[in-house]
Amino acid sequence: MEQELTVKQSALARKSIRKYTDEPISDEVIRDLITTAGLAPSPWNLQPWRVIAVKDPETKAKLMAAAYGQPQVGASAVTFVIYTDMTDTIENVENTIHPGMKEREAEVAQQVRDHFANYSEADFHWWGRAQAYTFMGFFMLQAQSQGYATSGMLGFDPQKVKELFGLPDHVQIPALVAMGRPAEEGFPHHRHDFEDFAKII
Repeated sequence: MEQELTVKQSALARKSIRKYTDEPISDEVIRDLITTAGLAPSPWNLQPWRVIAVKDPETKAKLMAAAYGQPQVGASAVTFVIYTDMTDTIENVENTIHPGMKEREAEVAQQVRDHFANYSEADFHWWGRAQAYTFMGFFMLQAQSQGYATSGMLGFDPQKVKELFGLPDHVQIPALVAMGRPAEEGFPHHRHDFEDFAKII
């Protein structure tokens, strides 16, 4: 196995790639990528992200149709549907409370539920959606560290994706991510200079 890239090396190497080779990706690799990305932080450790890894060609074709025909969805070895389910997360909040806080589990669980009771329906679900982007960043860097290219997508019909996978209407779908071995170079980075978006005070 090739030596994995460091986080910085992965960030420097990563580009959005939309063409992939025919090399398949094993379930073992997929499980490892998702599990590693699942180490991403989230407030109260709630981990509201959920993932569907789509390898089946027929299902990918249907997903591509729901993504306005974006070819990378069908061309990928795997396309990942990243979604969040805050209803399930809060209903089962005890599952995410650290064992080291077991003696305070009921107290912490109630604090979390009380906090979100003040949210509007929209803000409640968008809070979870925001956490998924942290997961997505971890995921894409981990994929790059192992030599896999990715393309994150916001262009799709959420309702059609939900219907395709039988997902509840309340879930949020922040992104789709196509992944495979790259079959193109992609564009070089074109980013803001440090002074254009940051300062040290």
